[in-house]
Amino acid sequence: MTQYLKTVLAILALSSLQLSAWAQNDWPKAKPVTLVVAFAPGASTDIVARSLTQKLSEITGGNFIVDNKGGAGGNIASALVKRSTADGYTLLVHSVAFAVNPSLYADAGYDALKDFLPVALGPKTPNIFTVNPSVAAKTLPELVEAAKKTPFNYASSGIGTTTHLSMERLKTAAKIDIVHVPYQPAAAINAVVAGHTQIASTSMPPAVPMIKAGKLKALAVTSATRSPLLPDVPSITEFGYKEFDDYTWFGFFVPVGTPPDVVNKLNAAINRAMASSDVVERFAQLGMSSSPNSVAEFGTFLKSEVPKWAGVVKSSGAKAD
Repeated sequence: MTQYLKTVLAILALSSLQLSAWAQNDWPKAKPVTLVVAFAPGASTDIVARSLTQKLSEITGGNFIVDNKGGAGGNIASALVKRSTADGYTLLVHSVAFAVNPSLYADAGYDALKDFLPVALGPKTPNIFTVNPSVAAKTLPELVEAAKKTPFNYASSGIGTTTHLSMERLKTAAKIDIVHVPYQPAAAINAVVAGHTQIASTSMPPAVPMIKAGKLKALAVTSATRSPLLPDVPSITEFGYKEFDDYTWFGFFVPVGTPPDVVNKLNAAINRAMASSDVVERFAQLGMSSSPNSVAEFGTFLKSEVPKWAGVVKSSGAKAD
């Protein structure tokens, strides 16, 4: 009987391995692939995900869908994907907040370097400082001088986002005090357009259409050089702030334990999708750009970003809870 049980268990184990191998080889056609977006519809992260889903479906023959799980600065989505089955059918689409949150929150619910596998680095975009047209300042230096005399507040895409931290860095460097009003990413620009705050510090995608429509004035981008999309908007470094080169980036992640061949297939598909001419054009219209990158390259990048932003969080004193 003992030998019989051993034989049965061996057959079951072999069957399980065969089924697992079949599932991996069949990816992504067994069921829809869900891109869990860490923020609400309309946010920059959501725009990135939705710009790629159709292309990913065309490239792989699978069905890619978006599921927005906003809240807690993206931690709700991260926790959800962390607990999901590691089979390549559930991806986390997040912003640079993925690297920031573990140092920003007392308990973000995940370890950015241990609980997930980096799949691909998506596009990135400089942050941008804009103001409501009612604000008299036409340049960043004029705004700084005005802020020394007049109470202002500013909207960001949330506590601990790079949009928040970029403005806090400016406040420290310029020795000014502007009150922070955090919003959900998709709502921050609308708050400034409506006049609820005078200033916004956001990523470029939600701001560019409003700037072109004349509903916002752009004062500076936070990258070291100007953005090709808004060549008339100065870089913050042109005003003497030499330590700035801040970007909001977007990335794709899967739970640790996801089969390497599936991760590599995902990486190849995402890179191909981002290289499509219409996607490149779509990103460019929003001030974003991407470049091909491997799983290993994104992993190396992430290992530098986590400690970098931990240092900024510490120096700024930012806390989310």
